[in-house]
Amino acid sequence: MRIAAAQFRSVPGDLAANVRATTALVREAAAWGAAFTAFCELSLNGYALAPIAAAPGAWFTEDDARLDPVREACRETGTAALVGGAVRTGGPRPAISALVLGPDGGLLARYDKRHLHGPEREVFAPGDRDGRFTLGGVRFAVAVCYDNRFPGLAERAAADDCAVYVASSVLNAANDSFETVYPARARDHGLHVLLANQIGPGDEGECFGGSAAWGPDGALLTTAGPAAPGLAVLDLP
Repeated sequence: MRIAAAQFRSVPGDLAANVRATTALVREAAAWGAAFTAFCELSLNGYALAPIAAAPGAWFTEDDARLDPVREACRETGTAALVGGAVRTGGPRPAISALVLGPDGGLLARYDKRHLHGPEREVFAPGDRDGRFTLGGVRFAVAVCYDNRFPGLAERAAADDCAVYVASSVLNAANDSFETVYPARARDHGLHVLLANQIGPGDEGECFGGSAAWGPDGALLTTAGPAAPGLAVLDLP
């Protein structure tokens, strides 16, 4: 199976533009033969917390019609995609969610970020369960950004027979996770780790992409490189 991590410049508050960019990259990844494409944390909203807090109309639902272009791209290409957004919960705050849309366009899985970081705690509600889905016989785990600092998530993923650990993140240029976190999660738990990162400015500062994948020995296998929109493509053994 071929999988991919996609990176682009999410525009804070411009849901339509972010959906268009997501849809285009799903189709591009499919043209490269990828069966699954992951996007970064809050990719549909952009990582700017104040506009999200002030505009509940920008929060998504699991069946939100604004996601129809992405669903259609998944259906037409027969592929799956993980997208990030502020998604409604049963309470007054949204979650930082990763929605996995399946090859039929339906919801394959939802994961709500469990470990909120800093000012996120004033805007979002934390999740309370691990994220899992199976595609093409491969079991995937999902984590969002600060979650990855907690090795228990990867440990439980390995114990639950997951082969791929998907990290949907927003990492600025000074973040050390590329060297100290993602390779360790791969090496310590025998997982393929797939990272999707943001490009451009946001509340976390300037992000430079670098979406990538590491093998179960912790070695870097592929990267989308810095600054430019694109894909990191990985063939699973």
